[in-house]
Amino acid sequence: MSQPPYLLYIAQATDPISAKTARGIAVWRPEWAVGQVRSPGSLIDLGVPDMGFAEAVAAGARTMVLGVANAGGVMAPSTVADVIAAMEAGLDVASGLHQRLADQPEIAARAGELGRSLWDVREPPKNLKVGTGERRAGKRLLTVGTDCSVGKMYTTLALEREMRARGLAADFRGTGQTGILIAGSGMPVDAVVADFISGSVEQLSPARDDGGWDLIEGQGSLFHPSYAGVSLGLLHGAQPDALVLCHEAGREIMRHMKTHPVPSLELCLDRNLEAARLTNPDVVAVGVALNTAGLDADAATDACAAVEERLGLPCQDPVRHGVSWIVDRLGQCFAL
Repeated sequence: MSQPPYLLYIAQATDPISAKTARGIAVWRPEWAVGQVRSPGSLIDLGVPDMGFAEAVAAGARTMVLGVANAGGVMAPSTVADVIAAMEAGLDVASGLHQRLADQPEIAARAGELGRSLWDVREPPKNLKVGTGERRAGKRLLTVGTDCSVGKMYTTLALEREMRARGLAADFRGTGQTGILIAGSGMPVDAVVADFISGSVEQLSPARDDGGWDLIEGQGSLFHPSYAGVSLGLLHGAQPDALVLCHEAGREIMRHMKTHPVPSLELCLDRNLEAARLTNPDVVAVGVALNTAGLDADAATDACAAVEERLGLPCQDPVRHGVSWIVDRLGQCFAL
């Protein structure tokens, strides 16, 4: 496990979404975010101090987190050089990229020489089992999306915060690099061999008898040509009692795609419910989380109201409005 406090590395990030790992930590674990490392002239700012490696160590940082995410999860040569410099300054390093720190000969060798720790977040546990589909005790909610990077992690964490504020037992279960770093544990489902995805989610969310809820972070989209397999495995392994659909207002084309359109909310919700019924025939939808970052306040309110009218479900932007109405609907469906 990585040791906070963190120095957040976003040097190669080119847009806010590519820096989502660092931003997620800065938002949800601000007490862990000592500072950030940015390339000169970068327009991305996490709202924490800019620092060099030695300066961060002096400020109390223990681990540098590679807080960027890119297609394929590859590590640029400049990143390798920066990782080595950070270790030489006294920092351990954590990364959520698919390309492992431990698989980079220069990094692994220097870490061994310096006695530094490397944590590859996307390293699944050994000896995973295939899914069984057998019903298990407890209640589970899964966030699903029309596309990747539409707010599933943020929504799941917001639901946890709202439910706990109401005195309910609720636990966030991270399934991506950012969620795992925020929670301190989890299951990197997009790095699990395909046969074991559903089983890994069963392991992530085992039976619970305390009347509480596991809130499972969704990944990808059933409609994304690159990531649909992970999304389907999550649906089957989670055995969700409830789904929350996540969508970004105004997005028309799938992220990283050129021609594949984002599906309608109605079609996406229907397909997710259909797939979820394989392992939980009683699954229900309890709300829509709408990312309205590209809209002004009035337009955001109107967009949520339009979705509510279309789907008959509460719709909120978790950042702007919170998720209280969605939790209200969850309570109505399950007598919380």
